[in-house]
Amino acid sequence: MGSRWTQTRPVRRPPRPPSPEFSSFVARTNTCGELRSSHLGQEVTLFGWIQYRRQNTFLVLRDFHGLIQLVIPQDESAASVKKILCEAPVESVVRVSGTVISRPPGQENPKMPTGEIEIKVKTAELLNSCKKLPFEIKDFVKKTEALRLQYRYLDLRSFQMQYNLRLRSQMVMKMREYLCNLHGFVDIETPTLFKKTPGGAKEFVVPSREPGKFYSLPQSPQQFKQLLMVGGLDRYFQVARCYRDEGSRPDRQPEFTQIDIEMSFVDQTGIQSLIEGLLQYSWPRDKDPVVVPFPSMTFAEALATYGTDKPDTRFGMKIVDISDVFRNTEVRFLQDVLSKPKGTVKAIRIPEGAKYLKRKDIESIRKVAADHFNQEVLPVFLKASRHWNSPVAEFILEKQSLELIRLMELQEEDVILLTAGEHRKACSLLGKLRLECADLLEARGVVLRDPALFSFLWVVDFPLFLPKEENPGELESAHHPFTAPHPSDIQLLYTEPEKVRSQHYDLVLNGSEIGGGSIRIHDAELQRYILATLLKEDVKLLSHLLQALDYGAPPHGGIALGLDRLICLVTGAPSIRDVIAFPKSFRGYDLMSNAPDSIPPEELKPYHIRVSWPADSEAEKSSLDHPHHPES
Repeated sequence: MGSRWTQTRPVRRPPRPPSPEFSSFVARTNTCGELRSSHLGQEVTLFGWIQYRRQNTFLVLRDFHGLIQLVIPQDESAASVKKILCEAPVESVVRVSGTVISRPPGQENPKMPTGEIEIKVKTAELLNSCKKLPFEIKDFVKKTEALRLQYRYLDLRSFQMQYNLRLRSQMVMKMREYLCNLHGFVDIETPTLFKKTPGGAKEFVVPSREPGKFYSLPQSPQQFKQLLMVGGLDRYFQVARCYRDEGSRPDRQPEFTQIDIEMSFVDQTGIQSLIEGLLQYSWPRDKDPVVVPFPSMTFAEALATYGTDKPDTRFGMKIVDISDVFRNTEVRFLQDVLSKPKGTVKAIRIPEGAKYLKRKDIESIRKVAADHFNQEVLPVFLKASRHWNSPVAEFILEKQSLELIRLMELQEEDVILLTAGEHRKACSLLGKLRLECADLLEARGVVLRDPALFSFLWVVDFPLFLPKEENPGELESAHHPFTAPHPSDIQLLYTEPEKVRSQHYDLVLNGSEIGGGSIRIHDAELQRYILATLLKEDVKLLSHLLQALDYGAPPHGGIALGLDRLICLVTGAPSIRDVIAFPKSFRGYDLMSNAPDSIPPEELKPYHIRVSWPADSEAEKSSLDHPHHPES
């Protein structure tokens, strides 16, 4: 594992593509954003939206490519042109023709790429007038997200949405080039009408005309991609639409997009190298180049050091085990914890915490620990006189405090957050508090996470199974049931399955999981054993896959990158909804079209289904027939 930190590979930047021709096939000669001093004297025809007007003399025209200033003619002979350009409401669509001229000396605008020139308009045509808008199309105008989603087609005109969606398109194009042209992958569409998959996320159900029979929308093309390997396609990829009936969060949507990849005859290192090369090749040119290979860390190491399986490695504040310092402590609750088999004492150091954290911050940190983890957190302050100021201070002996200073590399203004409990629980709590404290420090002006820094990390050696939350006596797949066990742990499958590591790997970027994959089980008997015996799943639902594995399935593995989340991080957008053209709202609604919507009973008849209304809610039924925006 260590070698992945130190290997270096030459950085190969993709060749520059030819400049796109933006005015082919249409009547314009140029876009609004491309004209410069080199075009002086040229006769041009432009199409665009009126951004704003000044004193009926100047008009700024906008299209997807940028802004340009037009000079409205004032002479009598051009009265009709002036009337069109002065009376058309803002955001109306116009066509103009004229000559590229220099702006008068002193009137150049260095903030506009087209700021040295303007267009002396000769002819103009109003193509479509704009009614009064629900909000202005200007990036500095604050709009609620509900309003933006309700009028998404207007929101898409904003510079930021244009930038995000165009960057997304360019990155996907480079990914296709890298996979298909450079490495022989085949782009294959797989069905979106499928059947229920055992385990995993909740799926959307689609009624069919067969009584009592339903399709499910796939949560990923997992089974199809494996079957394509059985079919000898060797290398598959797809920009795949996936569906999960689990509502929305800032980084989740009910429908989302994956860059889905599968290969035959590959091991974990091969998949990791492929993804590193893919990201390096498709990375935007205006960002710092991606440095490969990415560092790697085991799941156990990530949990012990960062308290999470998706660590943000852009800053320190790592978890330190300080159990040995307190072996002979008189602090009762620490004694009690350390006497238990898995009992530990852990801490994180908040640099200059005494300077930046207020009393209310410490109280809120302790409340989070109590409410979410049912754990106690002790803040320990180190003062200049080396005295401890904390509920636990009087019990910390001089020797322990010196040992703590050495272990935690403490400086005078630092604060320690100390907790005691079972290893995993204590680490998870401190992992959450580490991020909360980073937010608090950054709110006070400390820069911990450089927004220009992209910190990639592979997390490997996950457990193959986890105890079920609702029934810890039973097991569920940590990744999915088709993940192959670690070769050295195969025997444990039959004796202590909870200890088996898997060949599952996650790609983490700046504390967000942006991809996950695994080497798959290609042996039908092993797959049957895991599904039926260990996971207690209905094997009949997967009979097609098990049968396929029996017919000479090659060893294979793959990965899926969450495209929405990746683009969200690359662009620095606050939510994945800002990098999707038509996203769903936080509660999974389309506020623009009012989906999901009700369907008349006669249209449901062919599907043999009927809506069962709660007995006492006729009012609710009528409100659903005439829905209001739930979030506007």
